[in-house]
Amino acid sequence: MRKKEMIAMLLAGGQGSRLGVLTAKVAKPAVSFGGKYRIIDFPLSNCINSGVDTVGVLTQYQPLRLNAHIGIGIPWDLDRNIGGVTVLPPYEKSSNSEWYTGTANAIYQNLEFMESYNPDYVLILSGDHIYKMDYEVMLDFHKEKNADVTIAAMPVPMEEANRFGIVVTDGENRITAFEEKPENPRSNLASMGIYIFRWPVLRDALIKKKDEPACDFGKHVIPYCFEQEKRMYAYEYSGYWKDVGTLGSYWEANMELIDIVPEFNLYEEYWKIYTNGGGLPPQYIAESAVVDRSIICNGAEIYGEVRNSVIGAGVTIGKGTVVRDSIIMQDSQIGESCVVDKAIIAENVKIGDGVTLGIGADIPNKSKPNIYSFGLVTIGENSVIPSNVQIGKNTAISGVTASEDYVGNVLGSGETLIKAGGQA
Repeated sequence: MRKKEMIAMLLAGGQGSRLGVLTAKVAKPAVSFGGKYRIIDFPLSNCINSGVDTVGVLTQYQPLRLNAHIGIGIPWDLDRNIGGVTVLPPYEKSSNSEWYTGTANAIYQNLEFMESYNPDYVLILSGDHIYKMDYEVMLDFHKEKNADVTIAAMPVPMEEANRFGIVVTDGENRITAFEEKPENPRSNLASMGIYIFRWPVLRDALIKKKDEPACDFGKHVIPYCFEQEKRMYAYEYSGYWKDVGTLGSYWEANMELIDIVPEFNLYEEYWKIYTNGGGLPPQYIAESAVVDRSIICNGAEIYGEVRNSVIGAGVTIGKGTVVRDSIIMQDSQIGESCVVDKAIIAENVKIGDGVTLGIGADIPNKSKPNIYSFGLVTIGENSVIPSNVQIGKNTAISGVTASEDYVGNVLGSGETLIKAGGQA
């Protein structure tokens, strides 16, 4: 087989449990973003825009939607005879069969796939960040430094540094220390979970560390390479990068797309974001409608008012309904005379007439205050909300609900309503 200089391995198996009901039935990289995209479109598009045409996508949790979305990679121009995109779920092997237990274990289980290309370099990526990055520039840096391992890193506020893998570097950007989530960080340069390895170095580290339980890059592979005195460098990145791992950061990143001059621009000619869009009709905005500072995707029908919101493909917003500061994912339908304030509504949700979302006091969620916060209303996919109910802040709803589920037609702030078929 023709040799590839660099192939990419994209880790897309994550459950994304901090996104609550949004990821109850779908892997985090397959969650909608910016109306028409899914989160995984960003690293995949970065690959194509960077000239990386061989990508292994490692899936695990709820992979169906992700697999269907990626297909044979046509939207990203990754339908190649040699290379292209390959979906790599865990599979049964003759000796033992096991799930991917950690980021490095997942890559280790696909040694054969990588070996078949015998690349010079392997690029390791995560499927759940929103950013634009030219991996070719990072590879040039890697070669110039004659590095064994290059870690993409970016400065973070010092008070947040203990949430990340932190690198300490000298004046030449060579890594002199690596600390995984340190209590007292010595630097604020955080690993972005994007690595370039020389293939023999990666292969050796994966084989040596294969018996580690839940073998992970940050905890095992990087420290091992460090112990082996490999040449390790930090490639400093200064562009937009967002880990959309919480409902708050997910909501913020979507809202930032609507800014007058968005920090993250989806409209740049030279760095397109590709997706599997399907043949949707154009949007329809009725005479009675008002749309202000919003993204409205193909196939949406707007009869009410939409302000500062991201409206996905095929969404219908009924007459007299006001939607503010909200994300409504594809194929959801909102009835007439509703008020939707600061909500995240997943795909294929049906909301009746006269419903109010996001009222009342900002009371913390009783069952999962660390997930359902930021004053948001979060509704899981395929949920149904009956007409004339009122729903407070920091709430989560999943499943087909009926009027009798709402005491006095109200779900108060901080409450969670999960019906059969729905999942928290």
